[in-house]
Amino acid sequence: MVDHEVDTAAGTAVVDADAIDRRNSPSDGVLARVRNGLGELTGALRRVAEHVLSDPEAAARSTIVELAERSGTSPATITRFCRAMGFEGYADLRLGIASETGRARSAGWTVDIGREIQPSDPLARVLDQIMAADTRAMHDTATLLDLSEVERAAVAIAGASRVNIFGASGSALVGEEMQFSLHRIGVAAWAWNDIHEGLASAALLRSGDVALGISHTGQTRETIEMLAEAGSRGATTLALTGFPRSPLAELADIVLLTASQATTFRPDALSARHPQLVVLDLLYIAVAQRTHDRAHAAFRRTAQAVDGHKAAKRLSGNPQPTPGFPTTSEGVRS
Repeated sequence: MVDHEVDTAAGTAVVDADAIDRRNSPSDGVLARVRNGLGELTGALRRVAEHVLSDPEAAARSTIVELAERSGTSPATITRFCRAMGFEGYADLRLGIASETGRARSAGWTVDIGREIQPSDPLARVLDQIMAADTRAMHDTATLLDLSEVERAAVAIAGASRVNIFGASGSALVGEEMQFSLHRIGVAAWAWNDIHEGLASAALLRSGDVALGISHTGQTRETIEMLAEAGSRGATTLALTGFPRSPLAELADIVLLTASQATTFRPDALSARHPQLVVLDLLYIAVAQRTHDRAHAAFRRTAQAVDGHKAAKRLSGNPQPTPGFPTTSEGVRS
């Protein structure tokens, strides 16, 4: 039965859908766009999106009337949803979903995606599900990512005298990896997860410096405050997030988008970690390319600085670490 009340309530969601439409290119992956825009849709449009994501193959086989009935909406809502996703009509949407699910099936990406992991599942099946979900998330991230924004971010970092990286919880771990990578190629970078220390550091930034805020939801208050402080001091602000209209993204000069594919025990924020690392690896390489001579020399010197420890480890076979003194993996990584 079609829920006309829900469909009518979706009128306010059309504005959000139009905003999503302006950000999407017809060449983007359909399901990636639906996941990316899900948090911004309300009412009937959101119900259509959730139904499509729950079973893309069934959606691709459905008529417009069938999809409307199954999602509890109306054919008119399905048409608005198609426009929000960048398609002229339902036939184009169906073809896009069918093509994408067909490619995913051929690549093995659809194995158990969305299925709950059961206590009795063998580890082989769990591994297949995790691999399929991560592969899909990284593929979707590659689809969503605007390489011109990565280029802008790389140019800003390459020319910066100081780079601050802000994040909390799991995002802080991702930020520390980026800080270490930049440090190895001679970029003065600091990673902050404490709000007081982060705000104090952000207050000392100025024009020409760069601040990067990492938050999958884009709603982490501490990260938003630190990035806002950096921006108020004239620093170029970057946001790494899964939601382009989140508070973090709205205040950033440059936005880098990631996708995620949640699985049991790995909600969106956790499943986004690998895609986040991929995007930051790309950004790091782009910075190294633009500072090649400096980066190469710095990387060589840092490698030489720890080479003695690696040589000692090779000679002794498997030495026990000295108490209180970090091993290579614990301290200076290589």
